[in-house]
Amino acid sequence: MSAKAISEQTGKEFLYKYICTSAPIQNRFRYANVTPETDLDRLALEHPWLLTEKLVVKPDQLIKRRGKLGLVGVNLDLNGVKNWLKPRLLKETMVGKAKGVLKNFLIEPFVPHKQEEEFYVCIYATREGDHVLFHHEGGVDVGDVDAKAKKLLIGVDEKISAESVTKQLLSHVPNDKRLVLGQFIVGLFNLYEDLFFTYLEINPLVVTKDGVYVLDMAAKIDATADYICKAKWGDVEFPPPFGREAYPEEAYIADLDAKSGASLKLTLLNPQGRIWTMVAGGGASVVYSDTICDLGGVDELANYGEYSGAPSEQQTYDYAKTILSLMTREKHPDGKVLIIGGSIANFTNVAATFKGIVRAIRDYQVPLKEHEVTIFVRRGGPNYQEGLRVMGEVGKTTGIPIHVFGTETHMTAIVGMALGHRPIPNQPPVAAHTANFLLNSSGSPSTPASTRTASFSENRCKAEGSPAKKAKNGAPVVKATTLFSKHTKSIVWGMQTRAVQGMMDFDYVCSRDEPSVAAMVYPFTGDHKQKFYWGHKEILIPVYKNMSDAMKKHADVDVLISFASLRSAFDSTMETLQYPQIHTIAIIAEGIPEAHTRKIIKAADEKGVTIIGPATVGGIKPGCFKIGNTGGMLDNILASRLYRPGSVAYVSRSGGMSNELNNIIARTTDGVFEGVAIGGDRYPGSVFTDHVLRYQDTPGVKMIVVLGEIGGTEEYKIGQAIKEGRITKPVVCWCIGTCATMFASEVQFGHAGACANQASETAVAKNKALQEAGAFVPKSFDELGDIIKCEYDKLVTKGVIQPAPELPPPTVPMDYSWARELGLIRKPASFMTSICDERGQELIYAGMPITEVFKSEIGLGGTLGLLWFQRRLPRYACQFIEMCLMVTADHGPAVSGAHNTIVCARAGKDLISSLTSGLLTIGDRFGGALDAAAKQFSKAFDSGILPMEFVNKMKKDGKLIMGIGHRVKSINNPDMRVQILKDFVKQHFPSTQLLDYALDVEKITTSKKPNLILNVDGFIGVAFVDLLRTCGGFTRDEADEFVEIGALNGIFVLGRSMGFIGHYLDQKRLRQGLYRHPWDDISYVLPEHMSM
Repeated sequence: MSAKAISEQTGKEFLYKYICTSAPIQNRFRYANVTPETDLDRLALEHPWLLTEKLVVKPDQLIKRRGKLGLVGVNLDLNGVKNWLKPRLLKETMVGKAKGVLKNFLIEPFVPHKQEEEFYVCIYATREGDHVLFHHEGGVDVGDVDAKAKKLLIGVDEKISAESVTKQLLSHVPNDKRLVLGQFIVGLFNLYEDLFFTYLEINPLVVTKDGVYVLDMAAKIDATADYICKAKWGDVEFPPPFGREAYPEEAYIADLDAKSGASLKLTLLNPQGRIWTMVAGGGASVVYSDTICDLGGVDELANYGEYSGAPSEQQTYDYAKTILSLMTREKHPDGKVLIIGGSIANFTNVAATFKGIVRAIRDYQVPLKEHEVTIFVRRGGPNYQEGLRVMGEVGKTTGIPIHVFGTETHMTAIVGMALGHRPIPNQPPVAAHTANFLLNSSGSPSTPASTRTASFSENRCKAEGSPAKKAKNGAPVVKATTLFSKHTKSIVWGMQTRAVQGMMDFDYVCSRDEPSVAAMVYPFTGDHKQKFYWGHKEILIPVYKNMSDAMKKHADVDVLISFASLRSAFDSTMETLQYPQIHTIAIIAEGIPEAHTRKIIKAADEKGVTIIGPATVGGIKPGCFKIGNTGGMLDNILASRLYRPGSVAYVSRSGGMSNELNNIIARTTDGVFEGVAIGGDRYPGSVFTDHVLRYQDTPGVKMIVVLGEIGGTEEYKIGQAIKEGRITKPVVCWCIGTCATMFASEVQFGHAGACANQASETAVAKNKALQEAGAFVPKSFDELGDIIKCEYDKLVTKGVIQPAPELPPPTVPMDYSWARELGLIRKPASFMTSICDERGQELIYAGMPITEVFKSEIGLGGTLGLLWFQRRLPRYACQFIEMCLMVTADHGPAVSGAHNTIVCARAGKDLISSLTSGLLTIGDRFGGALDAAAKQFSKAFDSGILPMEFVNKMKKDGKLIMGIGHRVKSINNPDMRVQILKDFVKQHFPSTQLLDYALDVEKITTSKKPNLILNVDGFIGVAFVDLLRTCGGFTRDEADEFVEIGALNGIFVLGRSMGFIGHYLDQKRLRQGLYRHPWDDISYVLPEHMSM
């Protein structure tokens, strides 16, 4: 959502910090906050003016008309404030229909003034610009300011001036106050723009001889501008509407939402309620809430929320477990119901998200059964059949009653079932598997293009549409009537290969001659080509770094589909508008600041460009063109018969609900002619009437469907056009969000624009007005399909529509990856792994999530145990591994590995090359003795020969005993590394049989020569064998296998890598030049015949 209310304290803090005006603003930063935890005596120490001035105290909880409600204490000293607060603090209070607890108050200095010194000022945003309202009589009794106030519209991209303010707003203000007020209002408006306010009201604004005082203030800011304003806003808290508590679970979901590319929303309405929802999609979530309230469940509706935008399995799990945790805290005498609903997804893998929900249900199966929870599921979209199957299975295995339905069931039918208003089918119809849609049942390889590019109700014999017409004499540019045809070419901004492939498959199934995507623009790589499928054939689509290059080389492109992020969408769209060849731009991103969107709209209107979005999935013209992921995957395209045009055109705000409309229209009529989702933001680039009037002027469209929603007043224009006769085709219209008027407190729904700021913006008021104007309005969304069918049948009866025989589309092969996802094929893996899995939400080491790795504090040794040995090793074993790494980390620059690393570093090579040079010297002669020593000693010990026999045998065979001997250290000059390890092993290991055997061998060898000691390599080798055999984590065969495959040498390689890197960095830091070995350290021995 975008516009969010902030507290009065936050609003004033912004104003005092950042307003730039010559008007003298008094009482800056003089306010104190009081909560139930506040110690008023300590507060007085922090704010000494509380003891010396008269005060005002009032609740700061988004309550309107506090003065009229007796919620403002004025002209009090601090004791008076305390007495005023006593009966109010933590008191339950009714404000309108909302019941809430007063617990946050604001104390400010009292400002003595006269009534004539009070003024009213308000700035609020609309599509065309920002309105400044001013009235010379402010205060509690200001009345209907919309009717009384002077108004000044500052258009988008226009600047405010003191002259226009004085002339248009201050005509009734005394002359001595005009200058100050003019300066203040200009500064206030600039602040409003700079900090991305969407609403800012001050009443009263007091102007005395001393200056300007901001007494009461209400404000909203555009929360989507956080990435722009973070430095000035800081961490803004958005308080809930009065009457609704701020729950920690809501904050938890909001945090998940902020960290995710998906959309996750949760609002708790009545935690004791018995009806809970877990709905996919911003529009669908509103429809389900509407239906629950329509069927009498408003008092039992526990929550509002939605998850959408392809959340991962883990994100869905986190969301679901939060809902299940909340609903299983208090029992209800009638049991509880959970409605897991949604429209037909465009691109979300339903099975993947359902896996997260299923995990949560399994985790909460006991409390769910204790609370007698019944679950109703309805969903459609990519892989939904598998998702429904998994959901049904978990019901059978857990014993929880779960009723599962797919696209064959009306979206909201499960609400009636859950509330007992309609029977639950014993055996719901089973939809065909996704793969079945991809088979051509006719046996024909393709269908002639001519039979499927015409509308079902007319023969097309003329040009498909009109481009935007240039303005004459400064008149507005007339936008194109037809946005898309079967020849439309587009450029896609962003590396959205899945969406592009979906467009290609749609083009192919529509029998287009060429792909609709001519090129892609992606600024983060150089120019290259990207591979896609055109039917069975692979083709290359060019990708450009610069948009200008793409436009020059593809002059036939007239549509741009922008998958740019919310941060870059504005700049990339404004750049696109510089190219006259573009007449339609689809902006997919959600969360673009409203001020930026309005600038885009203004520029597009000036150039005659149609904008679809922002915050949309796009639109579709069956048989011709589709935007990105619109219409879902190919199975839904075929099921909804979107590969050929029908006779019904629709326009919706919601992308998910547009796909549901595809389904409803396909089941009740001859199909969709065109459909557009204009987007859920408050200011969509194009509005309902833009498209409805296009449909009116398009011969192929015989009937129009509009799915409006709460917020805004655009739907009234449709009613007006019907009344005036501008629209003559049947219009079926329904506005979602009717439940909002039944809630005690304000609820912000999933779409940013889905919020009524006045009675006329409610869904109920708009539905009534549309019906009165002559539109066909159902009683609820449940009946939308029935109304559409009824009006369609009338048109067929009249002969306006003449349904044509259905012809099958050509076959499109399924992608390998998707076929595998659906379980239709199998293929041997190229290689296997059993130590690590990075595919989920969290990295897993040998079955242990990375968060658990850190929580358990197993350290580097424990991590190595997981990755090398697939075991959670004992603490002493982890410590021993870390000690081995420490003692083997380095042994000076003279050894061969370090020497090689140094020489390589001094030759100017990089870190990896230098490290590799050193590592390549490790073998039997240097560092490789760990494995060899472990094998030799183990074999001797296991065969039962005595240490003396072992020494004699090795001498007789002419073999060195690996791990015995040192160039420097001896029995008289022991290696402290070995001594440290020996003390630890003797103290912590359960058994040291092999080490004891090796120490007996050392006694024999040192008696012959004092430097034939058990060296550090040999010690680690034999001790590690003892560890593997006796720690309890391995069988004898497993322990021997790890020695055999070289695991122990890995300890030396890993440890010594630290030293080699140290030598590399040391040489670079010392800036050592190229190494050349000195001649005097080389003995030149040439053959005698060569030296003569």
